[in-house]
Amino acid sequence: PSAAGAPASRAARSAEGARVCDEALAAAVAMMRDCYGNPSSLHALGADSAKQMARAREAVASLLGCQPECVYFTSGGSEANNLAIFGAAGARARLGKRIVTTAAEHSSVSGAVGRLEGEGWDVVRVRPDAHGQIDARAVADAVDGQTALVSMMYVNNETGAVFPVERAARLIRAKNPRTLIHCDGVQAFGKLPVHVGRTEIDLMSVSGHKICAPKGSGALYIRRGVRVPPLIFGGGQERGMRAGTENLPAIAALGAACAVLDGRVREHFERACALRGRLLELLAQIEGVRVLSPPDGSPYITCLSVPGYRSETMLHFLESRGVFVSSGSACSKGASSPVLAAMGLPAPVIDGALRVSLIYTSREEELRQLADALAEGIRTVAHR
Repeated sequence: PSAAGAPASRAARSAEGARVCDEALAAAVAMMRDCYGNPSSLHALGADSAKQMARAREAVASLLGCQPECVYFTSGGSEANNLAIFGAAGARARLGKRIVTTAAEHSSVSGAVGRLEGEGWDVVRVRPDAHGQIDARAVADAVDGQTALVSMMYVNNETGAVFPVERAARLIRAKNPRTLIHCDGVQAFGKLPVHVGRTEIDLMSVSGHKICAPKGSGALYIRRGVRVPPLIFGGGQERGMRAGTENLPAIAALGAACAVLDGRVREHFERACALRGRLLELLAQIEGVRVLSPPDGSPYITCLSVPGYRSETMLHFLESRGVFVSSGSACSKGASSPVLAAMGLPAPVIDGALRVSLIYTSREEELRQLADALAEGIRTVAHR
């Protein structure tokens, strides 16, 4: 995701490149300096570390809206997505080998699904409309008696479109109760009022660095009663779901970041809506800018395009003005967006696409800085 940055003298404030919040930093340092025991060890130091892990698990669960025993720590959203998809395929393959997903998923989902397709699985990809939105009925209609898994993200990481995951999940459950339902919740976690325990979702992936926890922290929600095989084998950590000595500093920091947000998600959401409204007003005053995000999308992500200007060229100009944005998916290092292509947008629009992300600490002055720099770039940067 891209980000409206701060002045060059300060770190950029963004969902992708945000500095770790003070609470998360303090938690990580405390684990490395004072509570450094192996959480799986039986001695006192290990027991203290295990208590800190349990506290972090409770904080993640509270923000997700589920029971702590449903939370399994991972190294981030990509690992959680892979664990969910390959695990679901392994758990339900005997029932059928069809997967339903969308043509607008994060690469960690589309790549995993593509791997299974290469191994003989039947994959149905529901395309977004011209506004980047997905029809819940179309997803459910693609489900049949042989469908092992449906994987559908909550918020698109490029356009901010909010997919109708909960409605689709209800329709899917009514059509085939045996189908496992996975949701990439990385862009919704801590930003939208989500209570996963009240939904029909079986698996949800989340990542820490989108909420000011360290990169390399994340978790997978697995609904009670659902069993999926692990990807990593060894010492049986995370109740057998993820072997390997636990990264306690990252886990504790994730828990601390969740605690900061818990109970304030709606408040931050409303503030982000106001900020995004102001951003759209500023962009509307700049000739040549086209907003690609849907009006009812997440207020934390705004995808725009300046057709006729290559996104990489404009990105580096904005960087020179202390503003940091992204082109394409951040995980794909600016590669041309398959999401925008699936929306049927013309090549000049796709080539000129930039993405602006907000976090709960974003300020209006940063948006004005972005708009001023973008307008300057349009005036001074050469066309393709």
